[in-house]
This record gives sequence, C-alpha cells and structure tokens, in this order.
Amino acid sequence: MAVRALLKPWAPVCRDNTRRNSGQAAGYCVELVRKRDYEGFLCTLLLPQESQNSVFALRALNVELSQVKDSVSQKSLGLMRMQFWRDAVQDIYKETPPHHPVALALSQAVQRHRLTKRWFMRMIDAREQNLDDRTYRNIQELETYAENTQSSLLYLILETLGIKDVQADHAASHIGKAQGIITCMRAVPYHSSRRQVFLPIDICMLHRASQEDFIRGSLEKNVKDVIFDIASQAHVHLEHAYLSDTRMDNQPQTCARSFKKRIPKSAFPAFNITVALDWHLKTLRKADFNIFHPSLQRKNTLLPLSLYVRSWKQSY
Repeated sequence: MAVRALLKPWAPVCRDNTRRNSGQAAGYCVELVRKRDYEGFLCTLLLPQESQNSVFALRALNVELSQVKDSVSQKSLGLMRMQFWRDAVQDIYKETPPHHPVALALSQAVQRHRLTKRWFMRMIDAREQNLDDRTYRNIQELETYAENTQSSLLYLILETLGIKDVQADHAASHIGKAQGIITCMRAVPYHSSRRQVFLPIDICMLHRASQEDFIRGSLEKNVKDVIFDIASQAHVHLEHAYLSDTRMDNQPQTCARSFKKRIPKSAFPAFNITVALDWHLKTLRKADFNIFHPSLQRKNTLLPLSLYVRSWKQSY
C-alpha cells in the first residue's frame, strides 16, 4: 500500500508526459507533410478524424524515405538512413520505438490500427534499392517500384480506415502505380537540371529519344511521344481503378473504374489522391505532353475545392 501510495502522485505526470510527447510527434508529422507533400496533406484532412493522425504519421514516413536519396552525398549514408528506419519499424513492433517524432507517431498508429509490418518493409526496401542512380529499364520496373512504395502506403491507409477488402486493395494497387508513374514524370525537369534522366529506357528507345534530349529540354515530337506513352500507362491504371468520364485520345476502357461499385464506400477517402492525379494528366494533355511546360510546375489552386467536392459526393 505504501509503495502504491508513493507512486500514485506520479501517475498523472507520466500520463501527461506521454500525451505531450504524442501531441508533439503528431504535430511534427502534420507540419512535415504540409511542407513536403501538400497534396497528401490536403487529402489527409478529409479523412475521418480517428484516422488522420495515423495517416499523417504514414505520410511523414513516406516523406522521410523519399528525401533520403537527394539529401545524401554518398550511397553509404543513404543506406545508414534506410537501416535506421528499418530498425525503427522493428522496434515499433516490439513497442520500443526510437525517440524520433515520426517513429513515435507511427508507434501510436501501429498500436491503434494493428498495421501490417510487411507494407512498411516493402516501402523501405524499395527506397533503398532506388538509391542507385539507375534508370528504369522498362515501364514494368517503374510500376514495380510504384507498387512497392505508393501502393504500399495506400494499403496502410486503408488499414487505418478499418478496410480489409480485396477490391479496395486492387484499386489501391492501380492508383499507387499511377501515382508513381506521374511522380516520375513530374520530376523530369528537376532531374534534367541535374543531368539525370530516370524515364523507362525501352520507351525512350522506341521513340529514339536520348537522355541528352531531356537534359536539353527538347520540345521535339519524339520527346513528347515518350511522355505520351508513359502518361497513357498512368491513365490506364486509373481507368482500372475507377469509372472515368475522361479519355485520352479515345482510348478504350478496359476494366475502367467499373469495380468501384464493389468497393466499400468507407474506402473511398483513401483514394482522394486521384483528384490530383487526374488534374496532372489533364494539364499534361493540355500542354501537348510538353513535360517542361510552365503550367505543370504551378500549384493547382483549385485542388482544395476539388477534393472537398469529391469527398462530398462520396466518390473517388
């Protein structure tokens, strides 16, 4: 009794410290995502309240992993950073997370939603393999990378919503691949300025477009044809994910967004990112597939409104 009485006054203090640390970790994740992944930030704000902090933690991890490659001067340093996150995830599942705000927030998310460790490891492994400045040999390699990174993130977001559904996972797979492909295209001007090109070699060879063409910012038809083919593949994945009224040059609807009808509506908020993806493809088409057009570098000022309308319609 004496020991219990002695410890009792400290219990509220411990709880307050835990709450304070959790709040600070969550705030750190929100701010990191707002600065580095604004589209993801807006999408997360429209999720159910009980999932928001967890998804901000997931997106913060994605930001941390995606920044490693460009923030280190040597591959060995990148490998060390990746190993830190691999160890952090292992420790999170042992309930001994490191004192890093993202890791602490992830620990809360894992405990709250029983998130699958495999998706975290796939994200880390894929980012680690991508530390090499190696061009994708073909579109399938780019799709595999997108599946392991962006689709894995969407699988985890679905878990925070309590969704365990094969059709929802199918949609997440296609949307993640589309997002990865579009992200690769959006990065072309940045990479070209650093004399780097990561577009699939097979498509570049098909249209006889050299890396130097992209580094020079060429507006020749063969360069635009490369972008058209890659963008078309992203469009096909979105068509597989949902029924869309937009077409790219009257491409046939294969599977379309038809199986959307079989997905629980509670899963739709996880796929809000399709609003941004559709906008990027539409803007690219208006620019005649000139990946260097200034319109593609501008922020979509109507995105918050578009996301709100899509959320209000309970669609994706």
